[in-house]
Amino acid sequence: MASPDLSYPPHQMLAHDLQLLRAPNPSAMTGPGTNTYVLGTHDVVVIDPGPAIGVHLSAILQAVPAGGRVSHILVTHSHLDHSALAPDLARETGAPVFGFGVSGSGRSAVMARLAARGAVLGGGEGADPSFCPDRMLRDGQRLRGQGWQLRAVWTPGHFGNHMCFVGGGRLFSGDHVMGWASSLVSPPDGDMGDYMASLRRLSRLRAGLCLPGHGAPFAQPRARILALMAHRQAREAEILAALGPNFVTLPDLCAQVYADVPTALQGAALRNLFAHVIDLHERGLIEPEGLLDPNTRFCRRPEPGALVSLSQAPDQS
Repeated sequence: MASPDLSYPPHQMLAHDLQLLRAPNPSAMTGPGTNTYVLGTHDVVVIDPGPAIGVHLSAILQAVPAGGRVSHILVTHSHLDHSALAPDLARETGAPVFGFGVSGSGRSAVMARLAARGAVLGGGEGADPSFCPDRMLRDGQRLRGQGWQLRAVWTPGHFGNHMCFVGGGRLFSGDHVMGWASSLVSPPDGDMGDYMASLRRLSRLRAGLCLPGHGAPFAQPRARILALMAHRQAREAEILAALGPNFVTLPDLCAQVYADVPTALQGAALRNLFAHVIDLHERGLIEPEGLLDPNTRFCRRPEPGALVSLSQAPDQS
């Protein structure tokens, strides 16, 4: 993972109709902080209100143009650092909150089964259990306000209820595409197969500017998306290369594959690894010793014909 980009200011005008407000919540997982975007010149839409921090709420209210109002509140996904401020902002402005659904919605079938069995790792970025949008968004749904238009794009992977928003050549990518680091994919809310599929979908969008949930905005989002896909594919290759016919635990595998990750992020690396392992198992490339579980051991599945039983082996005497 790259070092966080701290060079961009906490409040800046990106265009005549677009403001970025960075919440004061820097950390190893959020980088310089969570980005909130205010789009419009009169009646505005707020994208990702951010964490429940009073000074950030005040900053958003002060960013509303004189004589204008907040007409929409959009939440890309219900991690606390993106969604927790939404109820307070809604009470202050009367604007409805839009999102895909509550936390836990949008999970793939395999993740739903793992969650039901409790086969998950602790930690993660902190789902918002109380998040409940006033209005549910459908994939492809169009939103319009005074001087702006956006299309909602459902992008599960980092989180099951994750949505990106695209319009006017801009991609509001939430945590699915970030400029300073790759995204955490933490089961059961994160799904590596879904994450890669969503990246492929985003790579086909026509956007000249990416406005991520963390890190500075950047141009040429397709190039960044392709780089993120290549990064995940490289990790996958490392995992397969590290696995052999003998079963190994996730922590032992993590020590080999994520040796380059700082100690503070080893927990996140283990969750990313589990997401990769689940995906590889779903694709028939690796096997668990028992049930699919973070506490079991895994080995690489032999290619067809690679194993020969003793009864079929030629006589070497």
